[in-house]
Order: sequence, then structure tokens, then C-alpha cells
Amino acid sequence: MSNDDQKPKKDVNVSQISLANDKIKGKKTDIQNPELWDFPMNYPMSIIGHEGEHETLLNEVKLILGSQFPDFDLASIQVKPSKTGRFHSARVNLYLTTAEQVNTLYAALDAAKTVRIVM
Repeated sequence: MSNDDQKPKKDVNVSQISLANDKIKGKKTDIQNPELWDFPMNYPMSIIGHEGEHETLLNEVKLILGSQFPDFDLASIQVKPSKTGRFHSARVNLYLTTAEQVNTLYAALDAAKTVRIVM
């Protein structure tokens, strides 16, 4: 039996990531370089959904944005198909005032079942 087999296995919680070189701190959805952000700011964003999730993606994005940005005009969300039509993206332009707003938004989008990637 090797030494590795004798060590108890440790579960890693991705939400508590911290590297020795301090490149990633906190949750994977947190802002990593806050000095690069200039608040308040307009922030365009594309939220790409999983294949075949067009309506569900739009509803989930509306729920997230409506709960976090009460003044956001949900009718301004533009949904566009990819070139092949397999995927859809919800495009929004948000007005952000704090880093915590960004962290909360990305955490909610990361937890959303219909969201594939956010750019």
C-alpha cells in the first residue's frame, strides 16, 4: 500500500478556492482583479444557454436579473440564436455599482441550470 492510499481523502469545496500564488481567491465566480473594475459602469453581457433551452433560458435570466436589479427593463433582453441555431444567447446591458453585485450575479448565473457560459 502506498502512502497516498493511507491518507484520508479530502473533499475539495470549489467555492473555497485559494491558490498559493493568490491568482484565485474566494469563490470561482468572484472578481479576481477588483482594481481593474471601475464602478459604476455599464456592463454588456451575453448569457449562453444549453442546447434546446431557449424559453427556459429566457425565463431563468429574467428571474435572476429581476431579483437582483429591480430597475432593470426585462423587455430589453435580446435573445439571439447561434449561427447553427443550436444555442441561444440572452444579451443584456447592466448598470453595475459594486463588486459584490458582480459576484452575486455570476454566482446566480453559475447555479442556473439552463446557463452554459457567460461572457
